[in-house]
Amino acid sequence: MSRKAATVALTALAPISWGSTYFVTTEFLPPDRPLFTGLMRALPAGLLLLALTRRLPQGAWWWKSAVLGALNIGAFFPLLFLAAYRLPGGVAAVVASVGPLFVVGLAALFLGDKPTVKALLTAIAAAFGVSLVVLKAGAALDAVGVTAGLLSALSMSAGTVFTKRWGRPEGVGALALTGWQLTAGGLIILPMAFLLEGAPPALTGYNLAGYAYLAFGNTAVSYFLWFRGIERLSASSVTLLGPLSPITAAVIGWAALGQALGPVQLLGMVIAFGATLAGQLNPPAKNQPFSETEKKGQEVSMDLEGRPVRR
Repeated sequence: MSRKAATVALTALAPISWGSTYFVTTEFLPPDRPLFTGLMRALPAGLLLLALTRRLPQGAWWWKSAVLGALNIGAFFPLLFLAAYRLPGGVAAVVASVGPLFVVGLAALFLGDKPTVKALLTAIAAAFGVSLVVLKAGAALDAVGVTAGLLSALSMSAGTVFTKRWGRPEGVGALALTGWQLTAGGLIILPMAFLLEGAPPALTGYNLAGYAYLAFGNTAVSYFLWFRGIERLSASSVTLLGPLSPITAAVIGWAALGQALGPVQLLGMVIAFGATLAGQLNPPAKNQPFSETEKKGQEVSMDLEGRPVRR
C-alpha cells in the first residue's frame, strides 16, 4: 500500500467513526441534551490530549487554536445539533453534504487551489448520493434548521481549509494541535450548555459508556486522524471522505436498528462511495506536507506522530 493510500485509509476512519454518533446518541445518551453532548465530546478529549502531549500553544498559536477550535468544534457542534433537532435526519445530512462544495470555494480563496470541473462534479455527485441514501419522501424543511445546517457545513469547511493553510508550529505534533482545538472548542460550548440546558442530567452507566466512546474514540482519536489527514492530503480530498459518515450511519441503522435499505439507498451508497474514491485521485497539493519548518524551505521527514524531523 502506498503512503498516500495508507493516509487516506486512516483519515477515512474519522468519518466512519462519526457515522456511529447517531446510534450511540439515541441508544446510550439522555435525550434533548445536544449541547451537553457536544461538551462531553470535546472538552474531556481535549484535556486528555493536553495531558498526554504536555504542550501548550505559543505566540500566535493561542488565537489560531481558538479560531480553529471554534470553526471545527465550538461553532460546528451547536449548529450541527440545532440542525439535527430542527430537521429530519435525512434532510440534515443532505444539507451537511454540501461541505465539499464550500471547501472547493474556500480553498480557491485561501489556498490558491484553482477549482476544477472534476472537483465540482465530484462534490455534487457526493451530495446527490448522500441525498439518495438518507432523504425520505415528504421530508419537511425548516428555515432555521436549514440555515444552521448550512452554517455548520461552512464552519467545518472553513476549519478544514484554515487547518490546511496554517499547518502547525515547528516541533509540535498533530496530537497536540488536536488537543488545543478540542479544548478551545469545548470551552466555547461550556457556557452555552449550562445557560441553555441547565445543570448536567443524572447519568447512568450506559450514559457514561456512551460519553466515554464519543469523547475518546469518536472525538480524540477521530479528530487526530482527521487533522493529520488534512495536513497530508489536499483539502478537497479530505472533505470528500465526509460521505462515509452518512453511509456508515445508514449501515448501522440497518444492522443494529432494523432500518430498511432499499434499492434507491443502495444506489446512493454506490454513487457517494464512488465520489469519495474519485476525490482521492486528485494530484497531491502543491503546499504539502505542511509545517512551518517546510515553509522555510528545509527538507524534513515525519515521525510516527507527524512531527517534522530534519534529515
